[in-house]
Amino acid sequence: MAIWAAVVFAVLAAGCNALSTVLQRRAARTVPVSPRLRFGLIADLLHRAVWLAGMLMVLPAAAFQALALLLGPLSVVQPIFVLELPLALLIARVLLRGPTPARISPAGWIGVGLMVLGLATALGAAAPTGGRDYAPLSRWVLALIACVSVICLTVGAGLRRGAGSVRAACFGAAAAVGYALTAALLKDASHSWQHGGPAEFFTSWQSYGFAVSGVVALFMMENAMQSGPLTASQPVLTLGDALISLSLGVTLFNERVRAGWWLIPEAVGVGLVLWGAVLLSQVSLARDLATGQSGEPLSRPPRTRSRRRG
Repeated sequence: MAIWAAVVFAVLAAGCNALSTVLQRRAARTVPVSPRLRFGLIADLLHRAVWLAGMLMVLPAAAFQALALLLGPLSVVQPIFVLELPLALLIARVLLRGPTPARISPAGWIGVGLMVLGLATALGAAAPTGGRDYAPLSRWVLALIACVSVICLTVGAGLRRGAGSVRAACFGAAAAVGYALTAALLKDASHSWQHGGPAEFFTSWQSYGFAVSGVVALFMMENAMQSGPLTASQPVLTLGDALISLSLGVTLFNERVRAGWWLIPEAVGVGLVLWGAVLLSQVSLARDLATGQSGEPLSRPPRTRSRRRG
């Protein structure tokens, strides 16, 4: 019963994150692209009401995610967040309407079906089981070194490229690692709250760790959104978060997934999710999400007519 409650809370968290993504994406595209990481990007976005509205949705999303992680293993909860992409596109259909009502193409609906089917296939085949609710410091040290190293490598690779798909994918990968690490730290911190109350929660390094990693992940996601199209960043972010969270669940919390021949349907499920993510990020609503609404990107300045001489 607790697993099903965890699934429900995870879906609610994914829905809140999807709404947050739509609003943040609309705001991020109004800021000029920079050749470097923009540490003032968040400060610029603070002046945009739509971005602040998106950030407010992070609060219920974090609450639902914490409840899900208290009730279920990391390897079950985090993969459900792949549903953020189809949910974001469905929400964008309502919020980012232009003069003509937005539609999801047949390919878009196929993408939704593939992602749902793939998620069900992968989780059903893996059959993750819960381990312990906290991880020893020795395991955390190795996990932190690995995650920080991957973030630094992917950010460095992105900075060597100009604005475009490669840069967006690199920053998206860094954000995926950050979000997976945030979820793992949140699970450990939630255990502190459950067993020691607020006093233990606020004296636990994991509580401050997930706050820092969450800010880093958000910063990288904003830069990924600003650097290139959803077709590059969103599939990497969607699958990366799920797969890295699964790895952290196994290595940190002793969660178990089925191996052997079960790896075949698990791989098929992951492939279906990836296929669906690529299809969804290419449909018209994904382009609307990238531009704010149908038409020119929001960050592009308006055209001016040149005056004729003579």
